[in-house]
Amino acid sequence: MKIHNLIQGTFQERPNRFTVRFETDGKSEMAHLRDPGRLKELLIPGVPLLLRPARNTTHRKTKFDVMAVCKDRGWVLINSGLHSDLAAELIQADLIGEFSSYKIKKREYTYGKSRIDFFLSGVQDDMLLEVKGCTLVEKGLARFPDAPTLRGKKHVEELRMAKKEGLNAAVLFLITREDALVFSPNWEMDLDFSTALAQAYQEGVKVIAFSFKILFDGYNLEIRPFRPVNIRIRVSVLGEIL
Repeated sequence: MKIHNLIQGTFQERPNRFTVRFETDGKSEMAHLRDPGRLKELLIPGVPLLLRPARNTTHRKTKFDVMAVCKDRGWVLINSGLHSDLAAELIQADLIGEFSSYKIKKREYTYGKSRIDFFLSGVQDDMLLEVKGCTLVEKGLARFPDAPTLRGKKHVEELRMAKKEGLNAAVLFLITREDALVFSPNWEMDLDFSTALAQAYQEGVKVIAFSFKILFDGYNLEIRPFRPVNIRIRVSVLGEIL
């Protein structure tokens, strides 16, 4: 995936969850941030940002959308609006073995009380696939979430139900940076989500993680599939999550 005609800016502050203030060409501007995470290890005053001018500003207060932030001389994608398209690229390019026998039948599929990102049709069965973006990586360990997520727990519980009802089910974590070696749920941040994910994994819900290279040539951003990431999920012994 390529994103064209970006501008560079310097992060100043995050007044609220969905807005950042940044500086470019000596002026302070506001931008929309489409990422629900805390991003505290990324959004530090003075770090470089990549931003895309908004296509239509008639009904919005900001003129830009945040695309990526610089971390350790590399770029990290922090725009969740791209996750569905990135996942679709991985599936259609047959880069993930677990999806090799499936085709995308529908996006934003309603199941139970949730909207699941993908309904995949296969030769022998069908699959529900939920996609989550992961930006938190420390010393090679990627962890999700970086903030408590009731919505994420609800999605995982819906996938567990789907599995019990005969559908295949999977969670795909898109790690939008290239320095991840292992993925794990973030037990310290959100015990409820992590426990739900571990239980789903035990019950046959697939848990998959894939990382990306984020390249910038001065004007355009390229988001390139990099490699699958090993999964480390604590399993249950005698009914307890270890």
